[in-house]
Amino acid sequence: MNMETCGLINEFIGYLQFEKHFSEHTAKCYGADLAQFCELMTGKSEGESSGSSGYGASGGVATAVQVDVSQMLLTLDTEAVRRYLGWMNEKAYSKSTMARKIATLRSFYKFLVKRNYVKSNPCMAVRTPKQEKRLPKFLDFEQVQKLLSTPGTGSWLAARDRAILETLYSTGLRVSELVGLNLDDIDFLGEVVHVRGKGKKERIAPIGSNALQSIQCYIEYRNKRAASNSNFDSRVLFVNKHGQRLSTRSVRRKMDKYLIMAGLDPAISPHTLRHSFATHMLNNGADLRSVQELLGHQSLSTTQIYTHLTTSKLKEVYDAAHPRSQGE
Repeated sequence: MNMETCGLINEFIGYLQFEKHFSEHTAKCYGADLAQFCELMTGKSEGESSGSSGYGASGGVATAVQVDVSQMLLTLDTEAVRRYLGWMNEKAYSKSTMARKIATLRSFYKFLVKRNYVKSNPCMAVRTPKQEKRLPKFLDFEQVQKLLSTPGTGSWLAARDRAILETLYSTGLRVSELVGLNLDDIDFLGEVVHVRGKGKKERIAPIGSNALQSIQCYIEYRNKRAASNSNFDSRVLFVNKHGQRLSTRSVRRKMDKYLIMAGLDPAISPHTLRHSFATHMLNNGADLRSVQELLGHQSLSTTQIYTHLTTSKLKEVYDAAHPRSQGE
């Protein structure tokens, strides 16, 4: 389904971008979930003939008649949402994917209620599948130091990459926040970084002296490079070889290279440094509320996952120091 054919979905996506300040990518993901849902409900799912979506056969509301999408959305009931959940289960969708798609619907109908298009949210009575708790991966301190030292400072690109890794670990920034930094966001005197986080919410994050030294070294290289290249963006902190703002994908590619060079697990992502930052902070006595503020988490429950990491680590240390006898 072309999302442009449904004004309600268009309006919702605009609301996410311009009122909730979601990124364009995130808003498109919401739209894609809603598009798939509408295709199934109207019997127009991709790869199926009209009126034979495969969903209708398993108890859905799809029919051979083309249904007006907006009207269908406005008259949807809870049972249809439950059947959608059942269809995803039959198709062996992961629990996390199922939960995300239902969350998309729940947010959409919350918006429709807010705008007085519908009186109630048909998703509120639908229970999403219980998620398996997966603890985020993190690096120990020695692994972090090994990774951070790998780029070196022998060239302006190496100095940039060293500064990127140091900043990610020292501040716990998301990669999207890191690439969004401008030169004047770094307060060398106050030793803080001004961060624009999710939803354009701003916060101040402390930054360590090692990271500041790496950034200073990089900036000296950068300024020399910019002096002979008029294409350099004078505002942006981390730039690519053409002098333009670095992308999140580029940061991932750079990190992949240094992981291999350092002999570390290539499955590690830039976000792992954020997890490592939070875990090491808690291991060194920081309280949960402080870590929540540093990470820019809206809810304390999001930060609490790191307490499981520290508890697991403490158990490992205890078990190693106090092995059980084989007779137990």
